[in-house]
Amino acid sequence: MFSGSIPALVTPFRGEANGAGAVDEDAFRALVDWQIDQGSHALVPCGTTGEAPTLDMDEHHRVIALCVDQAAGRVPVIAGCGSNDTRTAREHMRRAKAAGADAALVVVPYYNRPSQDGIVAHFRALADAGDLPIVVYNVPARTVTDVLPDTLARLAQIDGIVGIKDASGVIDRVTAHRLGCGTDFCQLSGNDNQALAFMAAGGSGCISVSANVAPKLCADFQNACTAGEWDRARDLNDRLYPLHCALFADASPGPVKYALSRVRADFPASVRLPIIACSDAAKRAVDAALAIAGLA
Repeated sequence: MFSGSIPALVTPFRGEANGAGAVDEDAFRALVDWQIDQGSHALVPCGTTGEAPTLDMDEHHRVIALCVDQAAGRVPVIAGCGSNDTRTAREHMRRAKAAGADAALVVVPYYNRPSQDGIVAHFRALADAGDLPIVVYNVPARTVTDVLPDTLARLAQIDGIVGIKDASGVIDRVTAHRLGCGTDFCQLSGNDNQALAFMAAGGSGCISVSANVAPKLCADFQNACTAGEWDRARDLNDRLYPLHCALFADASPGPVKYALSRVRADFPASVRLPIIACSDAAKRAVDAALAIAGLA
């Protein structure tokens, strides 16, 4: 259903450094256009990289609506709709559907630490509401709770649950998920630095941080993987790998916003507390990675 290079879009803010003000709608619209022009295959607004935890409800729904409006049907929009409260996630999905989103990215409930049965109940309740197709987002480093392969196989049997963004870091789960969920179940990597292995194992794409900064390179890499052009895919991965690492040299999305401000001089690097502007060491790592990628 979804494939290729799918940037987890940053949310630009007005203001300086940590005093970030309102969402910069013009900068966000320009980012959406640039991503599509550079070959990105779909877009994810209001994910972790979009600083969704620091957006209020009105801002959250406005950013999704802006993305849908600016994309204008050119690529699918997978709206970040997750919450550790099932009712809030349900409302995000309802509003995202009303805005015209194509699917919802729903993170495993964080902080609550539900059981595997609780995870199934959460996603079943959202799927039963019938608002949008759901891509499960498994990122145990942030949520603590991990969706185990047997649990995902149960979720894959629920109408409306169509895929996973897998940031577990366990590459052999791609095969486990193919066997448990079927080959039509959409598997998207949540880790840029593992995307090559993920695709070789049978994945269909990547929800990417690096694609914010290097959309054409990331799209070319995904296209090469899909075409089975593994030599070209490896060459592109070698160019991108230092960037994949540098963008997490400090708390995300500080480094990726700095990198974007280097690649696009008109893009604001502001972040919202508790995220702060990235360190000088992280900036040096980003600068070096941009040079290796041929982006600066």
